[in-house]
Amino acid sequence: MPDHPLLRRLPATQSCSSDELLSRFLDYVTEKKLTLYPAQEESILELFEDKNVILATPTGSGKSLVATAMHFRSLAMGRKSIYTCPIKALVNEKFLALCRDFGPENVGMATGDATVNRDAPILCCTAEILANYALRDGERAPFREVIMDEFHYYSDPERGVAWQVPLLTMNKARFLLISATLGSTEFFQKEVTRLTGHETTLISGSERPVPLEFSYVETSVDVTLQELVAANKAPIYLVHFTQNDAAQAAQDLMSLNFCSTAEKAEIKEAMQGAKFTSPYAKEVRKYLQHGVGIHHAGLLPKYRVLVEKLAQRGLLKVICGTDTLGVGVNVPIRTVVLTKLSKYSGQKVATLTARDFHQITGRAGRRGFDDIGYVVAQAPEHVVENAKLEAKAGGDPKKLRKMVKKKPPEGFVGWSEDTFKRLQTAKPEPLISRFQVSHGLLLNVLSRSDDGCRAMMKLIRDSHETAAAKKLHRKRAWQLFRALIDRKIVEILPLAQRSGGTKLRLNVTLQDDFSLNHGLSLYLIDALALIDPESPSYAPDVMTLCESILENPDIILRRQLDKIKTEAMNTMKAEGIPFEERIAKLEELEYPKPCRDFIYNTFNDFAAEHPWVGQENIRPKSIAREMFENFRSFADYIHDYDLHRSEGVLLRHLSSVYKVLAQTVPDTAKTEPVQEMEAWLAGLLRGTDSSLLDEWERLRDPNYQPDELEEKPAEAPDITRNKREFTALIRTEIFRFLKPLSTEHYAAAVSTVKSSFTADSLAALMDPYYADHDRIRLDNEARNGRHTYVGPSEDNSSWRICQVLIDPEEMNDWQAEFSVDLAQAREDGKPTLVLKTVQRIE
Repeated sequence: MPDHPLLRRLPATQSCSSDELLSRFLDYVTEKKLTLYPAQEESILELFEDKNVILATPTGSGKSLVATAMHFRSLAMGRKSIYTCPIKALVNEKFLALCRDFGPENVGMATGDATVNRDAPILCCTAEILANYALRDGERAPFREVIMDEFHYYSDPERGVAWQVPLLTMNKARFLLISATLGSTEFFQKEVTRLTGHETTLISGSERPVPLEFSYVETSVDVTLQELVAANKAPIYLVHFTQNDAAQAAQDLMSLNFCSTAEKAEIKEAMQGAKFTSPYAKEVRKYLQHGVGIHHAGLLPKYRVLVEKLAQRGLLKVICGTDTLGVGVNVPIRTVVLTKLSKYSGQKVATLTARDFHQITGRAGRRGFDDIGYVVAQAPEHVVENAKLEAKAGGDPKKLRKMVKKKPPEGFVGWSEDTFKRLQTAKPEPLISRFQVSHGLLLNVLSRSDDGCRAMMKLIRDSHETAAAKKLHRKRAWQLFRALIDRKIVEILPLAQRSGGTKLRLNVTLQDDFSLNHGLSLYLIDALALIDPESPSYAPDVMTLCESILENPDIILRRQLDKIKTEAMNTMKAEGIPFEERIAKLEELEYPKPCRDFIYNTFNDFAAEHPWVGQENIRPKSIAREMFENFRSFADYIHDYDLHRSEGVLLRHLSSVYKVLAQTVPDTAKTEPVQEMEAWLAGLLRGTDSSLLDEWERLRDPNYQPDELEEKPAEAPDITRNKREFTALIRTEIFRFLKPLSTEHYAAAVSTVKSSFTADSLAALMDPYYADHDRIRLDNEARNGRHTYVGPSEDNSSWRICQVLIDPEEMNDWQAEFSVDLAQAREDGKPTLVLKTVQRIE
């Protein structure tokens, strides 16, 4: 039986005094051989006195232990506590750690993607989950202790509202607000005290447990890294501000050798069992075996997790990544190297903010391992190059006069050692209120059992906004409310049906996990009602509408347009069109936008009726649809558009489309082809990276044991478990085979399957078919699931599949026969067809 040290220290009754509870927790601290820092001790004492605490101390100062103390006190008193942070990976990490201390039965997790043991007395969740509780339940929310980690996300333009909402409604809770970069806190002390009626204590400090040493260098990055490794200052995190720069840096470092033969052997052994199945996998494995990690949002999640695990074991000397690691992800590092001190903020290139600088550099220095952490800033590249030229001149005045100095690139926002020094002492910028009214926020408040309308007005009135902003929020809330009423998503109850102050009810025909989180979800619902379910293109049109309300994954759309322009240029060149005319025509091209006119016209009508749409805009595109209609696998699509360094971008987009299909498209709109399309997408995600679907579902298992999970290597996702999803994947593979077969490209057809056939023998097999039929149809009718027959083998180790070939005359008298080995599919994360024959149906 695993030992849960805090669980066994819980008192037998809930009447235990605060002093006794504190003594029990300190006993746990002693057992862990920890010594409390003054800020930790003061914070815990204040919390045990039932006060709110704002904890603003540097990274590595043990803020997580203070949060654990709050959970312990809450559980001992028979209450519920909740921990929230901005990143799902951090939620998972905290969930596992709390399960070890309190036992899995006492800890739950909810991230919007995965839910396990949600009613447990301790819940780990993303900020949006806590905000939903606060909106739906207000002061009746079940949590008496609320821990909000990385609280500086209060200022995040997109997500900040989720961090503000609990501070507006949960007046019976006690709050622990945590961040290393809060800035001024007087406002929050006042607001939390006003809300809860209990004192709010600020505990701050600038002294780090592991002090930092700063240095500014004018050497090239490769020289800097070699010197740091030689000086035993690894692991090193090499910080970039774009994913492509991080990936290119990892590639560039392959010419350097950071690890000994023995160290590389240890890395190779540690990676045993890891699955490298995507197109970019070969590169990732090469980097890791060389002792170089890579970590950014463009990677598949399973590779990021592997990098984190190898880093935690101290096996990687250099990790090339982006600045997102600054938010708490568990990658222990000794040295942070900043390649730049400026970045693109989304609007312009600017010098790093003090908050960004402290978040990133705060990761340097490992508590318990390092006496000091190191932060190194690289001078601009042109400065480094000029320093090399000066060194080469050797002080010769003649050579120095002839030297042509390298100039900074156009639009360059520079920095210097003075910039670096200023950032070291700069205080984080003040946090800014980001309150906003959205569909999801409004629906949650209106779903309350009491007067949701009155609660909504109070929420706006109490928000941390200016008087002018509150007026605009009230106007938008009214516009959204009218739109929900018009669509009967919300109904006003007749007087006779009202009870307990309830004046409204939500439309009960919507599925339980109905989501209106996207600003244009109401447009989607309206537009779905305008397309014909009997249309052959209905299912892919539904996919297009789902994609249209999502943000654009720009890198993918740029690659689509590049490919279109290249093909168009080649065609026009072959036709002899003059160069100037070719260039002009290229400017008119755009990436694929199915249903373009329908979407723009219906959206314009929708926006005219609903002024709350404001700056929202529709974004028609075809990524998931293109994959679905062209029978492209994840790997195919990555290769088609050279997206190897952005696999994670494609995966996130497909995951977002799946969530809209599953949670926003009403069940009444899901015809059989739409359901199959949804199953195909779920299977595609599961087979690509189990951390997005398969692992979430595994976490729902009530017998889930996180301690055991951590010790085992990641297993391949079982894509055969869900028959509908697996069948949808098989059918996609069938049509990958039929597509070249339909154009008599037999070599290409043979390459998509396993078989004993050659191009010539397959051609001979098909000659009788083409003697009777002009072609093989691949339209939506041909793709109908009723033309595919699936059955298990006698020993249930494989599936036998028969696919009817649909011909123009609809005689449908031929079929292709395949088999799929289930064990091989589980190992590969995808089905591999074995072609048995193509023959006339007897």
